[in-house]
Amino acid sequence: MTSSSLIESVNWNEAGLIPAIAQDHLSGEVLMMAWMNAEALSCTVAEGRAVYWSRSRGKLWRKGEDSGHVQLIHDIRLDCDGDTLLLKVEQQGGIACHTGRRHCFFHALKDGEWQTVDAVIKRPEEIYGDD
Repeated sequence: MTSSSLIESVNWNEAGLIPAIAQDHLSGEVLMMAWMNAEALSCTVAEGRAVYWSRSRGKLWRKGEDSGHVQLIHDIRLDCDGDTLLLKVEQQGGIACHTGRRHCFFHALKDGEWQTVDAVIKRPEEIYGDD
């Protein structure tokens, strides 16, 4: 598949983005969800590491560029509707979430309330500094 047909096969949303779910390639644990645009997907394929589109910063974001918690790509899947990507990754450093947790899904609904159920592995200040 050529790079252009790879991009054309994706059903991008009205903003030119697609959700990308990062999953641990060995355990199947869902680590996070982020957005990709066509350039991010092309860079991910070319570099073999997860590159996302940061909506808040309005630019490409190479996962781990500040934290060192790079996601190495093992497999990329496109869902049946062509509107969601699944990235099977090797999570470097064991931390995927900017809060210092293994994954971003650390709030669980318990007794009608969101409760934090997973501990911080490393404090964000230790990862990113004291901006």
